[in-house]
Amino acid sequence: MPGLLLDTLNGKRGASVPLWLMRQAGRYLPEYRALRAEKGGFLDMAYDSEAACEVTLQPIERFGFDGAILFSDILIVPHALGQHLEFLAGEGPKLSPRLLDAALDDLTRDPSRYEPIYGTVRRCRERMPEGVTMLGFAGSPWTVATYMIAGEGSRDQHDARALAYRDPGALQAILDAIVDETTKYLSGQIEAGAEAVQLFDSWAGSLAPDEFERWVVAPNAAIVAALKARHPQTPVIGFPKGSGEKLPAYARETGVDAIGVDETLDPDWVARQLPAGMPVQGNLDPLLLLAGSEALEMRVRAILEAFADRPHVFNLGHGIDRRTPIAHVHRLIDTVRGWKG
Repeated sequence: MPGLLLDTLNGKRGASVPLWLMRQAGRYLPEYRALRAEKGGFLDMAYDSEAACEVTLQPIERFGFDGAILFSDILIVPHALGQHLEFLAGEGPKLSPRLLDAALDDLTRDPSRYEPIYGTVRRCRERMPEGVTMLGFAGSPWTVATYMIAGEGSRDQHDARALAYRDPGALQAILDAIVDETTKYLSGQIEAGAEAVQLFDSWAGSLAPDEFERWVVAPNAAIVAALKARHPQTPVIGFPKGSGEKLPAYARETGVDAIGVDETLDPDWVARQLPAGMPVQGNLDPLLLLAGSEALEMRVRAILEAFADRPHVFNLGHGIDRRTPIAHVHRLIDTVRGWKG
């Protein structure tokens, strides 16, 4: 039976609002920290299907969320495309060779990198409580390209943005490869049991409007169209973080079924600007959840009221902060569950 979250993503407004949190499987949970100390580094855990499934299900067992998000990383695709991937303590992910110095065609692809991820999805679906939706995900092409080009994350995505102006054909070739690979990867997740998938475009906000159309909207639209041809019943959530006033165009033009909203946008504005009836996801500031206080409950209620007339999945505006107290998460859940719209 479809759960509340899946029904909502399919456009049904229920009597209650489903809830899950981006990065809900991770470092804020003591059980995650204990398992990681036992198993080793982040990447080792992501490629260990049994461990990754355990991490995926930890927040479901503790909080009873309506969706379980696959424990993995957006950089699995560059790893499969042939870049070396490592996570360095205190520095974040590193990819080599970076595409500023090497050609994509010179890399040796290894699609077997996806198999442990599919194994995680299959294990989780077997163990998932009834009514909980299994969510897969991938990084959107622009965001993934920024890491592949620079070899690491950056504050302003300078290298990728400069390449877009200097040699748009080169960037287009990289994005085309990522589109094809991401389509196959998400399709594999769906075939393994993912009931909905999310495209994370964490760096969409760094682009000017015309560049946004070319490097964010068009590649995401290509992925969504291909997925819809293969899996027409599987909802796709688009999350173009930082898109601002470009969000309505993204919602209209990419073909996504639901739209994720970051914390910088006024939910009342979003409710007015998005296509009628389109499911929306978001958009509590993760730092407000970290801080707690009466302001947390007030903001949660304001978001719920803003989206009361359309299908709404309650979530954060980005990933949960690793320092977030467990008690604050319980307070959030109680407020959402207790709201009477």
